[in-house]
Amino acid sequence: MVNVSRRSFLSTSARTAAVLTAGSFIVAEVAHSQTGDAAHTPSDRALDEFIESYMKAMHSPGLTLSTANRAGLVRVASYGFSNPGLKQPVDPNQLFHIGSITKSFVALLILQLHEQGKLDLQRPVLDYLPWLPIVTSYGAVSAHHLLTHTSGLPNALSLIPSDRVTRYQQAWKPGERFYYCNLGFDILGHLIELLDGRSWPAALKARLLDPLGMHATAPVITNDIRPRTAESWVAYFEDRPFPRRGRLAPAGNLQFDDAAGSIASCPGDMALYLQMLLNRGQGPNGPIISCDSFALMSRAWTKASEFGPTASYGYGIAVDSLDGHTILRHTGGMASFMSAVQLDLDAGAGAFASINAQQGYRPVPVARYAVQLMAASAAGRPAPAPPEIRDPMVVTNSAEYVGVYTSPEGQSVEISGNNALFASLNGQRIPLEHFEGDSFIAADPLLARSSFRFGRAKNETQKDKPGPVVELMHGSGWYTNPHYSGPRSFAAPPEYAALTGTYLGAGGFEGSFVRIVVLKGELWWEGESSLERIGEYEFRPAENAPSPERAEFLFIVNGKARLLKFTGADLFRFASE
Repeated sequence: MVNVSRRSFLSTSARTAAVLTAGSFIVAEVAHSQTGDAAHTPSDRALDEFIESYMKAMHSPGLTLSTANRAGLVRVASYGFSNPGLKQPVDPNQLFHIGSITKSFVALLILQLHEQGKLDLQRPVLDYLPWLPIVTSYGAVSAHHLLTHTSGLPNALSLIPSDRVTRYQQAWKPGERFYYCNLGFDILGHLIELLDGRSWPAALKARLLDPLGMHATAPVITNDIRPRTAESWVAYFEDRPFPRRGRLAPAGNLQFDDAAGSIASCPGDMALYLQMLLNRGQGPNGPIISCDSFALMSRAWTKASEFGPTASYGYGIAVDSLDGHTILRHTGGMASFMSAVQLDLDAGAGAFASINAQQGYRPVPVARYAVQLMAASAAGRPAPAPPEIRDPMVVTNSAEYVGVYTSPEGQSVEISGNNALFASLNGQRIPLEHFEGDSFIAADPLLARSSFRFGRAKNETQKDKPGPVVELMHGSGWYTNPHYSGPRSFAAPPEYAALTGTYLGAGGFEGSFVRIVVLKGELWWEGESSLERIGEYEFRPAENAPSPERAEFLFIVNGKARLLKFTGADLFRFASE
């Protein structure tokens, strides 16, 4: 096993770095001296060609990449721009926020504490941290439940709510169901601080970053590391779905110390991390965790459909299969960075990729294709075909949506197109871009504030397949086609009128705004879900019921709620008219 120190990486970087320009596409490439030269293998060329196509299709400003095997770093490369306007390329040594990939780091520290006898993975976490603002009515929550996202707690972004009486409540018995929960890993960060006797960043540095030689990595995101961090980008409009080629704006400062996603790293350091995981917890100078602990981490404890139809979740990382091999993988989404990591444990190949923009997608295809190319090369197989890059303007099942939809008030919207969709209303024919599921975004600036969301009837003959499209929702407008057979008039409680409107939160993360509307007599979190009433002004999402999330409307002043508390976070009414 080759020990790739930070010093040797930097010297290799200085010796072999090259900037390649093809039109507006820039590649800065570094290879570790396993081969002695910068890498230009057929696999590298195939990956570069795919990344160029992928970045152009996804409108990505810049991307950073590292690949590794059990022996160490294979390749570091960066693509595109840190600042497109100034034509400043991404530097391979720049930091990128890795987001929820941090969760696997948390799992490693928890397992270390378990090995040292300081932590019982099955013991109630309230025994260790009795001050936690959680209510465990359905059963005690352990570190095991938090590591596997099976606690039944909501997915709050802050453990400490603004209201001292707020308590996060379970929705089901721990262990019954996977539900992604950032709150749980924030709790684990505090548990690490208690049992280690140091702060989360100090414990992470001493227990993991320093032993692996990850000396450039920052355990928490602060203003001090911003000069070393790639410039990053966010959606120009924060109050609407983001189209594939939407306008971007520079991201502001972010300071973040939540263990659910606080790490900023560079591709060279991430290669050291990949190498350790590929060696099942063994670092360059000894074990980070034991083989038994790695088996706990990489075990498929619970099905996790959020990560894909075949995915499960281990401790802080998803467990899956690809090409008959066992895969560990995770993604990370931050205010202005999106990342992905993929490891093939059987082939001994791993990849990390991150883009410097928040555009709603993670560079999973890049990391996956890099690993597939490495595995095929090592086995002497032909290179696999690159992943398909979906064009959101191409709608192969367009016939399912085509038709005329009419509101109860008599207003009509015509949906037309063949392998594409257009919405015709108010004398305009507007192209629609596929967003997700049965949702689309209009190219028109005003109509783009709300997604066009189609609804389906139940499939009475084939229960496992989606039924026919029968309705369309856009903002507070509801429309049906001739196939709709349900009720057409609904009576909403009169007090719902006080709750509708736009609410804005603080911070740059997804979900910092929400628009509440009334549809079909129900209160809706626009574009997401209807809200089930559970109190006078308290609701929870109706989808995936029972949901642990809570929405409470407070301070009804002059006929309008002024504050929406959503799972501990404060969102304030914004009056635009």
